[in-house]
Amino acid sequence: MSAVVLAGGLSILASVSAYAASGSAPLPPPDPTAKNLSPYRIQLRAFDACLVTQSQLMGTTREAVHSACSCYAKGTVNAMTKDEIQAFRDTGYFNDSARQKGLQFIDQCKLKRPF
Repeated sequence: MSAVVLAGGLSILASVSAYAASGSAPLPPPDPTAKNLSPYRIQLRAFDACLVTQSQLMGTTREAVHSACSCYAKGTVNAMTKDEIQAFRDTGYFNDSARQKGLQFIDQCKLKRPF
């Protein structure tokens, strides 16, 4: 899975875990701060990571991708099952099934796949 980096301290690991991208790069260690996150907080992490990544991929501002990233984050987390939410809490990452949902929302929300 490709890692997404959000500038600033602990936010880096948080956003890496939230952005549903796939690839062959190894993941950082599990994020212990994810243990008690609500679905809303998971959605915020996905949104923040999306803003950073998509603005870089598209060569534009974060404001320009705000609506599309909101679509992606809300859609992905709302589509996740209880098991997928728990898997995120356990690891700080989307599992394979949640990642597939994320990729579907990347496409549906007209974002660029980060690989």
